[in-house]
Amino acid sequence: MHKALFRPVIALISLTVLAATAGCGSSTSPVRSGSTQANRALHEGPPGKRSLVQWPTKPISFDEASRVGGAGRNTPIGVTTLHGPKSGFTGKVWVWAPPEYYDKRNARKGFPVMEALPGSYGYPVNYWSGTDLALQEHLAQWSENGSSLPFIVVMPVLNPDDKHYYDGSDIPGHPKIGTWLSQDVPDLVRQNFRTLKTRDAWAIMGSSSGGFAALKNVLQHPDTFEVAIPNGPDIVPDSPLWKGHAKEEQENNPEVLARRLMTRGGPDVYLAFQDGSREHTVLPKVRTFLAQYGHGPLHTRLQIVPDGTHSAATYVRGLGEGTMRWVSARMQGPTA
Repeated sequence: MHKALFRPVIALISLTVLAATAGCGSSTSPVRSGSTQANRALHEGPPGKRSLVQWPTKPISFDEASRVGGAGRNTPIGVTTLHGPKSGFTGKVWVWAPPEYYDKRNARKGFPVMEALPGSYGYPVNYWSGTDLALQEHLAQWSENGSSLPFIVVMPVLNPDDKHYYDGSDIPGHPKIGTWLSQDVPDLVRQNFRTLKTRDAWAIMGSSSGGFAALKNVLQHPDTFEVAIPNGPDIVPDSPLWKGHAKEEQENNPEVLARRLMTRGGPDVYLAFQDGSREHTVLPKVRTFLAQYGHGPLHTRLQIVPDGTHSAATYVRGLGEGTMRWVSARMQGPTA
């Protein structure tokens, strides 16, 4: 998997301002200013109706990294440096809200979230935030034609440096990347955007090493994520940093976690694997995992991209060729 594809040019402009200029007919901002209690009171539904909406609690200002053209209607991708209160790790996080989020007709609705993880080291940038892959533009287009839900997309760095892989895990003696990905990053989204309180509104996608992290995190934290999209993933932990920590390594092994979930009988999770047809090393391992664990509470699908390689471009193709439709049919869409 190739490394980061761009270095964002950061303009010191708040998303609060950017929302007013997004070409989607509304000045509603994903980063709410003023009293969050007042915002909540303003938008809550009728008495007695239980709302699924998780209202922002600690909105901040994001800097502009880029804009999403085409179906993205000039919506901004923001970036911030997050000091993870639970992990203790500090790293960059990019975030994008779809055009539907800014529509005044949806001002009382919470939106589903996809955490998107890159491959390789995924540091110092997350390549899903780049304009060349156009993930956000594609998602906006698929939402327009009804083949995908409109997702908020959050894109954190995957590792704390470009020298080691941390397997998206809390390896003893090292930065707590597992906690960063599974708690701090989702909390950032909840604090700044209208999200939903239900687990079926949370997905995690990743490629290669990020695909391993996506697979592992949905099995390890099914209370947070219901859906994973592992693209050309590693299946077992393989970071050399696990040396001397065999017990902890097994606690982060998707095969072990899958067996536990099956023994418990749930909760149900949905795993939408993607591989290129030319991924001759990865594909057999994925097929073996599906054969062994693809039943009971583990609901699986494999999207094979014709003539596809171990690359992010291949996986974007796969998303549009069926993966996003399958995933979206199993998730909660925008609702009040």
